[in-house]
Amino acid sequence: MNKILLVALGGALGSSFRYLLAAAIPKFIGKIFLWGTFSVNVIGSILIGILWAYFEDSMSSFNLKLFLVVGMLGGFTTFSSFALESINLFRTEDVKTALFYIFATNIFGLLGAIGGYYLSKQVLTILY
Repeated sequence: MNKILLVALGGALGSSFRYLLAAAIPKFIGKIFLWGTFSVNVIGSILIGILWAYFEDSMSSFNLKLFLVVGMLGGFTTFSSFALESINLFRTEDVKTALFYIFATNIFGLLGAIGGYYLSKQVLTILY
């Protein structure tokens, strides 16, 4: 039961951070593109790369990994929102924007995870 509570608490925090960030970004950049969800997905990918590298070489608690990776990042990232927004772009016949959004989110998400992983490895090498 303790593990479920860790995931639930992390998910609540991650979802709250997602809401705040996704609501704030369009106010600064504009609503021309789905920057809120896009930014959250890319930031989440970078963070999961960093945590992946950290937990791969760390003797940290499995509970901490559950809280941060499964809970917080699971609540923070928004793939289901991304999927719905993509479908709605196709439905409104904005095919170019839909395809750009799908490819850009996936490419930058993957690059973010890889970059976060290798950046974290470099920092951990320096620190340890």
